[in-house]
Amino acid sequence: MSDTRGNQEENEVIPLLTNGMGSRSRGASFASSVFNLMNAIMGSGILGLAYAMANTGIVGFCLLLMLVSALAAYSVHLLLKLCDQTGINSYESLGERALEKPGKILVGCAILIQNIGAMSSYLFILKYELPAAINSFLNADNTRTDWYEDGRLLLILITLCVVLPLAILPRVGFLGYTSGLAFLFMLYFTVVVVMKKWTIPCPLPSNVTVSYGSFQVSNSSDSECTAKLFVLSSKSAYAIPTMAFSFLCHTAVLPIYCELDRPTKTRMQRVTNISIGLSFILYLVSALFGYLTFYTHVDSELLQGYDTYLPRDVVVMTVRIAILLSVLLTVPLIHFPARKAVILLLFGSRPFSWWIHSLTTVCILAVVLTLAIFVPDIRNVFGVVGSTTSSCLLFVFPGLFYLRISNQRFRSLDYIGAVLLVLFGVMVGALSLTLIIWTWVQSS
Repeated sequence: MSDTRGNQEENEVIPLLTNGMGSRSRGASFASSVFNLMNAIMGSGILGLAYAMANTGIVGFCLLLMLVSALAAYSVHLLLKLCDQTGINSYESLGERALEKPGKILVGCAILIQNIGAMSSYLFILKYELPAAINSFLNADNTRTDWYEDGRLLLILITLCVVLPLAILPRVGFLGYTSGLAFLFMLYFTVVVVMKKWTIPCPLPSNVTVSYGSFQVSNSSDSECTAKLFVLSSKSAYAIPTMAFSFLCHTAVLPIYCELDRPTKTRMQRVTNISIGLSFILYLVSALFGYLTFYTHVDSELLQGYDTYLPRDVVVMTVRIAILLSVLLTVPLIHFPARKAVILLLFGSRPFSWWIHSLTTVCILAVVLTLAIFVPDIRNVFGVVGSTTSSCLLFVFPGLFYLRISNQRFRSLDYIGAVLLVLFGVMVGALSLTLIIWTWVQSS
């Protein structure tokens, strides 16, 4: 009996012993894998969840956040189950098994577009926010222009000195330390949001009149200092896409799984559950206290509210730097799936080559940097594409591939769950695309 169990455990590990780089050395630790997956989950999206709570209510937000996080964990469960059944260790190869070569191309292009869009968006944020953040510390009252106030120059330097050295590493497990640092930055942001709840009074100061993005306040009454449990409005529809995209980590799950020490489905599922669970807690706490600070006047980008009412607060300035550094450290991590997709699409399953690896890394970063520097507003371009690719990678593809590949019975629990996952993903994608088009029409 013990011999049979040992053979089963051995067979479970065999499919993921290599990842295209030859023989497998000791893999990434459990903690390192958790940090890497959390870093793939959490990004600048944490700044918009308080706004989502203001438009759904505390109870409505909690229910939706639990639903989306549970579905994200379940879709990862389906992917890992397929890997365990087939011995396949890449998202693209699962697409090929399910839909033949068009499936591989479809998944590879979706990963590439999604991750290039995410990296470009993060660098776009750094281009505009980092010079202002540095200037607030070093040159707040000086009218002359210094080199560090040029966002494009800063972006080039950061890409060459930070992003490229980290992105060119051969294994994603090497980023465990930087991902742990990014997690600490997010934890610091959450702690500060909780602390500042008691710094800004409610009603908001009536002598402050601002118009900054979607934040416009001229006065605030006592009635506006009451938290709403349920809110339903036209803006409530934005909540589900915002939450869904905040839990997108599926392009990084399988690369992390390949490099996990003692890789088994159960072990990787624990990594996923812990990562999504910790992200859920940080999301919920920061959104709750951000909402309880500004209530109906919470901004779509939470830090803008603190900048308005605490313009020279040192803690708020350090939080902005921390968020920017966290975003910066996320770029190399989400670069890995993009590079893997390009190599699989163009070079197939060829043995690892430093020449191909390095050239692909440089080319992808060059495209991302060019988009971030020269495109005036990339949100519209990747908003449409991202709304479809994100929902496909998060919900539609895992469910569809499970239905096509798995030999489960028609009425099994996972089969029914996969069907519901596909339907939910189609709904989220259609809703996101509709909202983006509607916003364009309204703005025009």
